[in-house]
Amino acid sequence: MKRYAILYLHFLRLSFTRALQFRLDFSFRIVMDFIFYAVNIIFFKIIYLHTPLLAGMTEDQMMIFVASYLFLDSLVMTFLANNIWMLPVYINKGDLDYYLVRPVSSLFFLSLRDIAANSIINMIGAFSILVWSFKNYNESFTLFHMVIYVLFILNGLGLYYLVRMMFVIPVFWTHSSRGFDELFYGVSQFMERPIDLFRGQFKRFLTTIVPFGLIVSFPVKMLFSINIYEAKYLMIHMILVTIVFTVIFRWCWNLGLKNYSSASS
Repeated sequence: MKRYAILYLHFLRLSFTRALQFRLDFSFRIVMDFIFYAVNIIFFKIIYLHTPLLAGMTEDQMMIFVASYLFLDSLVMTFLANNIWMLPVYINKGDLDYYLVRPVSSLFFLSLRDIAANSIINMIGAFSILVWSFKNYNESFTLFHMVIYVLFILNGLGLYYLVRMMFVIPVFWTHSSRGFDELFYGVSQFMERPIDLFRGQFKRFLTTIVPFGLIVSFPVKMLFSINIYEAKYLMIHMILVTIVFTVIFRWCWNLGLKNYSSASS
């Protein structure tokens, strides 16, 4: 474990060094993300000019949902996005060899090697928005609710990673340049909206088969839940879906490696 922590610190240092060599790009991406944050907040602010409730949530509750999504998105952009983006390139070029032979977990190296240094600034901004949304809420939360919320936001981050990788792994067979990226980005937009906006089979689809409805909505619903049985159901459901996707992902990853054509083959 200590070895992985030291290795990650090296990743962090190298990522900052590389990012500061391209200062214009560094600054542009910061500005771009803050515009994205503003658009999301303004979008819901405008909706609440015309209705007091949306998906059963007040405006203050919705701001916590939006801030939670923005913060989780900033974590993805900081720690995962660049690495997952490059994975199809490594697979198609045969460069995956260099990671498979290293004396550490290949998934650890491939998933966390490149940290987007500019997004760390945006992550701080997103966290500030999250703090603002909690301060604006006119009720207090218990320590238990806050701990559960934090744990399941992190669970949501892990679940996002699993689902995202499931859309990339087909590259082992298709050898396409980006896997099923376009399909992923189309479906993942449902993560930006509260799950209670949807009904029936489509809602079940978003909470089981392609679980974007869990990633942010369930931790936020746990935060506001006053029914202990509902909270337990949400927790158990999210944990079970995460376990199932972990098992499926590991199986697909190992199957993909067996089908992988290395540079030396």
